[in-house]
Amino acid sequence: MPTYYKYTQLYNFARQVFQKIGCSDEHAEQAADVLISADLRGIDSHGMARLAGYVKQWEIKRLNPTPNIKIVHETPSTAVIDGDAGLGLVVAPTAMQIAIEKAQKVGTGWVAIKNSGHFGIAGYHAMMPLSYDMVGMTMTNASSLVTPTFSLDKLLGTNPIAVAVPTEKYPPFVADLATSAVAYGKMQILQRQGKEAPLGLVQNEQGQPSHNPHEPKIGGALLPLGSDRVHSSHKGYALGAIVDILSGVLPGANYGPWVPPFATAGNTSERTPPVGEGTGHFVGAMRIDAFRPAQDFKQSMDHWISTFKEAKAVDGKEVLIPGEPERNAHIERLITGIPVLPAVVESLEKLAQQFDLEWLENNKAQATSM
Repeated sequence: MPTYYKYTQLYNFARQVFQKIGCSDEHAEQAADVLISADLRGIDSHGMARLAGYVKQWEIKRLNPTPNIKIVHETPSTAVIDGDAGLGLVVAPTAMQIAIEKAQKVGTGWVAIKNSGHFGIAGYHAMMPLSYDMVGMTMTNASSLVTPTFSLDKLLGTNPIAVAVPTEKYPPFVADLATSAVAYGKMQILQRQGKEAPLGLVQNEQGQPSHNPHEPKIGGALLPLGSDRVHSSHKGYALGAIVDILSGVLPGANYGPWVPPFATAGNTSERTPPVGEGTGHFVGAMRIDAFRPAQDFKQSMDHWISTFKEAKAVDGKEVLIPGEPERNAHIERLITGIPVLPAVVESLEKLAQQFDLEWLENNKAQATSM
């Protein structure tokens, strides 16, 4: 059974851990905010469950806690950023802010990033432009856990894409999805729970369907979105390839099987020599009024959403708008707390001991099991 914690408790703990590894107060706060936003939105695979992984990256000297994040090439509407091996949780928001500033001046802004690390949930960064009446887009490549269609070799990451679109009266449209059949973090949740994976998510070393969520660590792999050729895995493969090219090849980051693995992906070894620098991201912001009046557009988005919400649904189901489940989880978890699985609690307790921090279990009045 999970233990429930208040958002502020987990945020403060994560912030202190990032400070302990050498991050500035500003960077620690930014990193903790991105991390906890995943838990709040119900994406438990990318929240506190990843904190120990970031610390591991720091321990093996793959993470620079005090990066000099800088623009190395730019035009009025584009830029390339060198993240200096910093936390992707910090580098990506910095890049998106640059994209927003460029969009404010010339209508759109696009920033490619190299030499970064795992940046948390893509949706966090894509939503940053919303308050400026802009569409936000974010993508990142990741360590190779996914096989292209018909391949036995793992050549792509889960390579997520996120797009956020502002509205008038409805909550914004936020699509945040992996281009693999499932995010690897979901496999890690199944691993912690001792459960099998549904067929169509992973294959074994021989390329056969498997129920074992540990497959990516023992010679098998995650499958592309679509699972197999009959169910359009070639489309998931193509989407993952697009992300890899824009995030990796374009800025000069590593790509394909050369993308450095995150510490929780089962190993920490890198393919050498590298073909680029670190992990890569690609972010963009588009000012609505560069196309049409923002108010008119947002009213049209409201009509678009209401049309889909009013669609006839199969019995017992509801047509949902992308971002709606995550938003509902956010509202609920601010009230009930964030559930943390026992294995994750154990990893956080170890971090508390490692950095001489007070773990939340020391205050039973603020942490309750449900």
